[in-house]
Amino acid sequence: MLSARTMLCYIILSCFPYFCLTHCLIHMHSHCLLSLSVSLSVCPSISLSFSLSRSLFFSFSLSLPVLIQWAQCCVPSTIQAQVPVEVQAGYVVSKVNVGDCGRKTFYFSTCDPDFTVLPDGTIVTVRLTRVTPEGKSFCVYAQDQRHHRWKVDVTLTRTEEPHPPQHKTGVLRRFRRRWSPPPIYIQENAPPPYPKDLEQIGSDSSQNQSVYYRISGPGVNMHPVGVFSCEDLSGMLRIHRPLDREEFPQLIFTARVYNKFTHKETDLPLPITVHIEDVNDNAPEFVGSLLYTVEENSKTGTVVGQINATDMDEPNTSHTKIRYILLSGTEYFSIHSFSGVISTKLPTLDREIQEKHLVTVEIRDMGGASNGLFSTATATISVTDVNDNAPTFSQTTYQTRVEENKADILVLRVPVDDKDLKGTPNWKAIFKIVKGNEKGYFKVNTDPETNEGLLYVIKPMDHEEGGHLLLELEAENEAPLVGRGGWNKASVEVTVVDEDEGPVFSPPILTLRVQENVPNGTLIGTYTAVDPETKDGKGIKYYEETDPAFWISVDENTGHLKTTNIIDRESKFVSNGMYNITVRAIDTSKKRGIGTVLIIIDDVNDNNPVITVPDHTLCEKEGELGSITLYAEDADAKPYGGPFTFELGEGADGKWKLKDAKGYSVVLQQAVALPSDNYKVPVVVKDLQGVGSEQVVNVRVCECVRSTPGEEECVALKRSAALGSWGVLAMLLALLLLLLLVLLFAFICSTEKEKIYMDDGSGGMLLKSNTEAPGEEVKADPFLMVCPSPVEAVDAQSKGQGTGLGVGLGGGLEQEVLNQQNMYQENAFQTSTREYMTTDGQTNYYSSGHYGQGFYGDAGYVSYSDAFDTWRTNELYLDKKLMYFCEEEDGRYADDLLKDYGYEGEGSSVGSLDCCSQMAAEEDSMDFLDSLGPKFRLLANACTRTSQEEE
Repeated sequence: MLSARTMLCYIILSCFPYFCLTHCLIHMHSHCLLSLSVSLSVCPSISLSFSLSRSLFFSFSLSLPVLIQWAQCCVPSTIQAQVPVEVQAGYVVSKVNVGDCGRKTFYFSTCDPDFTVLPDGTIVTVRLTRVTPEGKSFCVYAQDQRHHRWKVDVTLTRTEEPHPPQHKTGVLRRFRRRWSPPPIYIQENAPPPYPKDLEQIGSDSSQNQSVYYRISGPGVNMHPVGVFSCEDLSGMLRIHRPLDREEFPQLIFTARVYNKFTHKETDLPLPITVHIEDVNDNAPEFVGSLLYTVEENSKTGTVVGQINATDMDEPNTSHTKIRYILLSGTEYFSIHSFSGVISTKLPTLDREIQEKHLVTVEIRDMGGASNGLFSTATATISVTDVNDNAPTFSQTTYQTRVEENKADILVLRVPVDDKDLKGTPNWKAIFKIVKGNEKGYFKVNTDPETNEGLLYVIKPMDHEEGGHLLLELEAENEAPLVGRGGWNKASVEVTVVDEDEGPVFSPPILTLRVQENVPNGTLIGTYTAVDPETKDGKGIKYYEETDPAFWISVDENTGHLKTTNIIDRESKFVSNGMYNITVRAIDTSKKRGIGTVLIIIDDVNDNNPVITVPDHTLCEKEGELGSITLYAEDADAKPYGGPFTFELGEGADGKWKLKDAKGYSVVLQQAVALPSDNYKVPVVVKDLQGVGSEQVVNVRVCECVRSTPGEEECVALKRSAALGSWGVLAMLLALLLLLLLVLLFAFICSTEKEKIYMDDGSGGMLLKSNTEAPGEEVKADPFLMVCPSPVEAVDAQSKGQGTGLGVGLGGGLEQEVLNQQNMYQENAFQTSTREYMTTDGQTNYYSSGHYGQGFYGDAGYVSYSDAFDTWRTNELYLDKKLMYFCEEEDGRYADDLLKDYGYEGEGSSVGSLDCCSQMAAEEDSMDFLDSLGPKFRLLANACTRTSQEEE
């Protein structure tokens, strides 16, 4: 409940002024100059003075509600308080007294983060705060439950510290003080005279000792040197020159006290802190770029950019409180006073009128006060382009001429004008033909350099179809159009110039349908042309232009199309059941025209289904019946093709069965286990019409091995291939030996000397060379060896003399030859690895073709003791050995020895090639010859026939 006193205040304040104001509004007398002075003693701390005149009426009427609210709530408008220079955190500055406002609850806040307001209105510092000589100001807001808000301006001034009183004699009076003076504050760049006294320091030790003082550190003997000094005896600190706060905001040096006589320190060192107080001696400066961009036609309030500035003076003081002022460009832009944000003022920026705006900006400290320092700079604002201008045609109508039957030619260049920025999507034009090009005769492109429209004819035009065309062009941009309005259009009149043309087929492409396999001479259609000028077909001749399969003939005079060969739908010249030919028409003026005939060929059932792979290999698997998959295909199309039906033909004999037929494939499986062999399986394949035939599938059943990953091969085939290669190589070596023998026989036949023939039927022969003295044959050939008689050989061996081996050879050489022969026989005997008993009880040895005593186990053979007595025995030894190697016994093949092939004709004891005969006589069959390649098949057949004849 409000008191009666407060209620009276509300009534007077709310009624009386309105009564006076109403009276003035009604009468409006020229003398209605009212001076009202009201002192309401009944309302404590409220005093209203009204002085109204006609010129101040509206001002008073606007402020009246605020005054009433102020009176109602009793909130002070200002608060002033004195505080120390440095206000510590938690210091109570003052209190907002809300007075007698009933039971209202208030909520307080502050605009300065260094202070806070408690719920009862007490203002307290949050952190350490310094107060400048000019003082410090901030505001406090009070808000009630109805969200009414009041502002209280708080001003702080610092208390001045009293200077110590001077003695009458002018000498400083010494006070007892602690050895910890408070920080010293000096103003930067203080004016002369210098030196100036700062502070007097004193130690408690000076009460009972004679002392002197010394200082050291920054400002004394360290950078900046010589700024401070101290009197030895009195301890008075002095400053000798001004300091700049921006360079040295604080200096801390050390003071020490010494005994005058002992020069020892009488107290602990004292750190002295000197704070340099800021004065507004630095003007604010611009920071960063002053280049900004904004789109043309931007809305009011669009942010262009922000001006950034700094001030080297002390932060968070009025010296660094910068205000931004726009000195030019105010017709388009505005700037926020304290944030420096530039924004558009009107939506009338047009790049085509002015692309750049130069705006002068002033920055002033002290919150923009007249005594503040300031700087100015020019910001450049570029207006960027938007597509607010559509391309415009220079004319509304264009004319052009086009020759008929011409294509891919440029017929017209259409210029346009666009005010937007050149080279951008806002400027680049895109042309469209919106009317008149229904038949697709034209296209339009854009010249990238000139931005002109290029109109092309892309399809031949016919004068007879229409000599005049009207096109409508539209010019757009790559970027969408901004704002109101649309794209511009222009019309193009096209005149088609008439020319003498060749015959024209109608229709240009004729479609005919014919069944395949029709008889020759069948008329399938007629294809004629007319003169486009006269619309008449008289005098026009017709010829085949292209006919890949030579199936159709064209009648020269009538254009009749007849078959000349059997039409086959499955031919390689037919694609998707269609066959194309072209017909040429020539009029009397030798003008020509071309027409196309598309022949659709209807299918007939003239092809049987065929198994694609008739030969297969079936691998034997233990405990399983093998199977293979057969695939079939038919060249005919539906309904004459697949899916197929599969049946076993006659002759399957119950060995095979079919299963899993899937229309185009079937599985052929063994019905019973079959031995390895080649089988022919009859299979009947029929199409949908039941047309088909019996086909034979060749199946080879064999044991398989894996030849390559995923593939298997018969073992017999693989073995035959290996044996065949070595067999062919052996035959080639035999042929080479035959060639060498022929050359040897030719050499023997060409010799004119006396020949000694062997009587054992082997066909061998020896040249006679058993004379002691050099004969004619020796003279003719000095390298020919002469064989001695048996008696002479024995005598010579017993006497140790030579045997007359040749002209100019002594006995020593003869003896060496005999020694080598004996050595050979001994080595042959020693290296034997196999022994067996002969019929006469002698032991024989066999090793690598050399034999020991009792050669060959025959009584007709000689022993070791007589084998090499004479050259005759040597001859017999060699003949017997050759015949032995030709015998057909196991393990008696000579690796590199020649056999006796002196004569291979009729009656020859040797017969044909022993190698081939020997291989043919082996237990292995000759089936491996079936796997030889085509190069060796002929030679293998010859060897086989020779072997069969010998048998």
